[in-house]
Amino acid sequence: MTRYRHGLFIGKFYPPHAGHHAAIRLAAANCDEVTVVVMSSAWETVALADRMSWLRDEHRTEPTVRIAGIPCDAPLDVTDDAVWTAQVAAMTAALRASGAERPVDAVYCGDAYGEELARRFGAAAVVIRRTAESSTAVRRDLAGRWHHLAPSTRAGLAVRVVVVGAESTGTTTVAERLRSHYANRGGTWADTRCVPEYGRDYTAAKWAARPDQPLTELTWDTGDFDRVAAEQTASEERAARTGSPLLICDTDAFATAVWERRYLGPAARTGQPWTRVPPRAVYLLTDHRGVPWHDDGMREGDLEVRAAMTDWFADALTTAGRSWVLLTGSSAKRLELAVATVDPLLRLGASFGDPLHGPGFEATA
Repeated sequence: MTRYRHGLFIGKFYPPHAGHHAAIRLAAANCDEVTVVVMSSAWETVALADRMSWLRDEHRTEPTVRIAGIPCDAPLDVTDDAVWTAQVAAMTAALRASGAERPVDAVYCGDAYGEELARRFGAAAVVIRRTAESSTAVRRDLAGRWHHLAPSTRAGLAVRVVVVGAESTGTTTVAERLRSHYANRGGTWADTRCVPEYGRDYTAAKWAARPDQPLTELTWDTGDFDRVAAEQTASEERAARTGSPLLICDTDAFATAVWERRYLGPAARTGQPWTRVPPRAVYLLTDHRGVPWHDDGMREGDLEVRAAMTDWFADALTTAGRSWVLLTGSSAKRLELAVATVDPLLRLGASFGDPLHGPGFEATA
């Protein structure tokens, strides 16, 4: 097979899928270096930066692969020379911005316009054989094509729902029952994960180091909350990469800041960098009212603080501009409201804005 110095692969990658990754690796195997140019338009609802990040993550161990990107709202029309000129100008600018220095001598493409694109770069056209995998198919059936996506793309597209609340208000019960509800759909949904609360394990280990000390007398400092938040987010990301289109979290790093306030009082910080968590579809806040306090051996039982924390969570979420829903009533009613909240968010998360089309681009991926 011919060896090339600099291969070019251009697409929307909306979103990137297994076929894209295979094509990139094919190009990398036959070129000294490969530049992948992601082109986005204003009509598309997955950010250019996200697509580039997902591609970089999947190809992070392939040093000859370079990911570049550029927004481009020029029309699409293979019959119009002015449109060609505008599109190629954007592609060339993306190449320059990426730091690529060698001229392109191979253009990889699976579409009919590949020959003309290569001609405009003065390069050889390398035809990529198309398969049944396509971004169009993914956009039409995200859950059905979920396992055609790389782990980083799945993590980026997963709808994340976080359950928060004060001590003994049923957060874990709601989170686990919500996970079971969606996992019971079967198929891809069977992989729905619930990320457990790391702070509980951390507290148990901290207490085990001082078994002679009552739980209420454990000493906490800011470093404890830094460690809890870091591991909570790391656990969440691991689960997001391997789960279904829905990720349930039994608390998160944002909520850790509220717990820091609970244990450090006036010494608690604000604006901790780890509170900047990945996008969430919604927070579900479990109300303390109507839920009897239950001592499971790891709870402190300060009912006054427990009652106050419901408002602390609500205020913190509101100040941060985050969507939240208060869950009240019986356990069954809380689950019912949670499902009624999550179902339309899942439909929204699986919907994509239509990309630009035009002559010669009627069904491109």
